[in-house]
Amino acid sequence: MSLRMILRILGLLLMLFSLTMMPPILISLLFADGLWEAFAVAIGITVVTGAAMYLPNRTARKELRTRDGFLIAALFWSVLGLFGSLPFMLAEVSALTITDAVFESFSGLTTTGATVITGIEFLPKSILYYRQQLQWLGGMGIVVLAVAILPTLGVGGMALYRTEIPGPLKDSKLTPRITETAKALWYIYASLTVTCFLAYLAAGMDWFDALGHSFSTVALGGFSTYDASIGNFDSATIELIGVGFMIVSAMSFSLHFVAWREKRLTHYFQDPEARFLLLFLGGLTVITAISLWYTDTYLTAVGLRHALFEVVSVATTAGFAVADFSAWPGALPFLLFVAAFVGGCSGSTGGGMKVIRIILILKQGMREVMRLIHPNAIIAVKIGKVSVPDGIAQAVWGFFSVYVMLFFLMLVGVMATGVDQVTAWSTVASSLNNLGPALGEASSHYGDLPTLAKWILLVAMLLGRLEIFTVLVLFTPAFWRR
Repeated sequence: MSLRMILRILGLLLMLFSLTMMPPILISLLFADGLWEAFAVAIGITVVTGAAMYLPNRTARKELRTRDGFLIAALFWSVLGLFGSLPFMLAEVSALTITDAVFESFSGLTTTGATVITGIEFLPKSILYYRQQLQWLGGMGIVVLAVAILPTLGVGGMALYRTEIPGPLKDSKLTPRITETAKALWYIYASLTVTCFLAYLAAGMDWFDALGHSFSTVALGGFSTYDASIGNFDSATIELIGVGFMIVSAMSFSLHFVAWREKRLTHYFQDPEARFLLLFLGGLTVITAISLWYTDTYLTAVGLRHALFEVVSVATTAGFAVADFSAWPGALPFLLFVAAFVGGCSGSTGGGMKVIRIILILKQGMREVMRLIHPNAIIAVKIGKVSVPDGIAQAVWGFFSVYVMLFFLMLVGVMATGVDQVTAWSTVASSLNNLGPALGEASSHYGDLPTLAKWILLVAMLLGRLEIFTVLVLFTPAFWRR
């Protein structure tokens, strides 16, 4: 492991990230909100720090191993979250503490969407734009972006790519070269964002709201420019557009690549993961709509509209809102939160455990039942027509076990800070699944939670974004042995 090489790469990536603070300066000047200097100072601090890491190590050249990729991904997201909080601290417009500023930054970059801010619509436009942009950058991963446009890294890109692309089946590449793969992903990502922006614009949003919400919709982030989120617009058309793009963004981007390259759509319905996601969302929407109708919560049409949007928003871990689902009757709030554990497909911008893992867990469970009936039978676990190697199956069970243990560990930690059970359970679930909304005392915002609880939830966001093992492997003695 080369410390100089890692510092060189982190320095380059940090200087790259400083460039993303330039658009908020233009927004600040355009709307004359007076905060361009705060962003300029943040850029200066970020560039100087990045240069201090890069320049002394600029001659370091060494092929990175997968182990180095784990360290770079974890370090970069941590460092990026810290430096991303600088504009919130320097702007001094929302009275954020250091903890709150870091929380908001990490929440944006991990596409969690949990916020500590109230009165969002009264924030300066540059800060509003910056929050949305953070989610867009985090959606597909700033590391993939860097690999795509910084071939001067001189590293084996797959070492970084494997640690950044979500899901258990990480070794498949869309194109032979990792740089071309990353570029293809970002072209698709940018195209979806532009299309979503134009759709929102045509549906009645102004250009600023359309741009901001297209960023967070495609990233499945959930940040909005209003406290009431998408519900602020009270438009069925806008909600349907949001539903469509949330579903598309929750599907694997490899499917979108095939659709773009081969000009066909049939593979979406042939893919087991995509089919499961659509059936899961459809079934849950029906259950929710019937429950809302049966309890007279809404009129039939409004209930179906709210049920569809909230199910898709929560289950895909986007976290937008058109209604306060935490106040819905019976088990509905709990049911929606459980749906968020499923999350999006592997290779999507969604959070959660990923659909492919849920499918594998269900299939392995059925295999064990069949083994009880036929003890000597050799029963393969298949995804579609492909047999899943036992190594992947075991890795999924390992992920699930560690996921559950960490969830309960952080749940106890948050409760130990004085938070009630419902609030603690929902905030930990929301943070670990990169969802955003919560129940109980955090149903409207996370601002009133104890400081220590916010730091625990911040760690949960990072674990969820990097899929747990990427972070946990750093704490094993074997990782640091030569």
